[in-house]
Amino acid sequence: MTTATLTATQVARPTVATTFLAMLAREARVMRRNFVSTFLRVVLQPLLFVFVFSYVLPKIGEPSFAATAAGHNFSTVLVPGLVGSAIIMQGIMAVVFPLVMELSWQRSITDRALAPLPVPLLAVEKIVAAGLQALIGGLLVFPAVLFVHAKGQAPSVHVSNWPLFVVVMLAGAVVAAAAGLFLGTIVDPRQIQVLFALVLLPMTMLGCVYYPWAALQHIRWLQVAVLANPMVYLSEGLRAALTPQLAHMPTVAFLGVLLVGAGALSVLAMRTFTRRVLT
Repeated sequence: MTTATLTATQVARPTVATTFLAMLAREARVMRRNFVSTFLRVVLQPLLFVFVFSYVLPKIGEPSFAATAAGHNFSTVLVPGLVGSAIIMQGIMAVVFPLVMELSWQRSITDRALAPLPVPLLAVEKIVAAGLQALIGGLLVFPAVLFVHAKGQAPSVHVSNWPLFVVVMLAGAVVAAAAGLFLGTIVDPRQIQVLFALVLLPMTMLGCVYYPWAALQHIRWLQVAVLANPMVYLSEGLRAALTPQLAHMPTVAFLGVLLVGAGALSVLAMRTFTRRVLT
């Protein structure tokens, strides 16, 4: 074959951008194939929680859940917290579970590392893919929390600030995905159960999911302690955007932590991922 023929055919060479997009497309295909199981995993827990606290308890006449938070019903309090919880949980699980398998004794992560893509960008790809799944998980919760409730217990929710809502959702998704990548690279795959017992469960219960952060003012030490939980800032940010009529953390506080946390956790996760893959 002549040089002219070779020039004419121009054998395609993968670039960093095309490789990155191809790996994202693969993640999208996997997610589409597993959509039903993902939907059930994301929606089932908030759906059951809303069913009990917004439908069953008001129906049986439990007054403490019929009206709370300065006259607003419990459904209104729940919406931002459950959406934030779904984002955090889905973002972490979307990267931790595949990473555990890839870093197991088979070391299938080596195949990914052989792609024409720098290892740190492979970490970015995992953060982006898990972040997209976290956003979808958060959006899937809205139908459950908005339409399952007893008569007269509909949540009072509206997006009062669209730019704030979008920024909080995106920053929260990146925080969740980066945290999942970081945890997945420092936790022994054989001890992954410890992650749920010692990290995810306390994070949810003390993440201001079921109550506003301001409501903890009567337990001052706890109100200060939970500030180490990233879910608090996401829940409060969504309260500011969806239920501004409820007391919430100052915007500069939750937005600053979410934005700085997203960047810092991403850099940290890229470093631990690169070290884990190359060793």
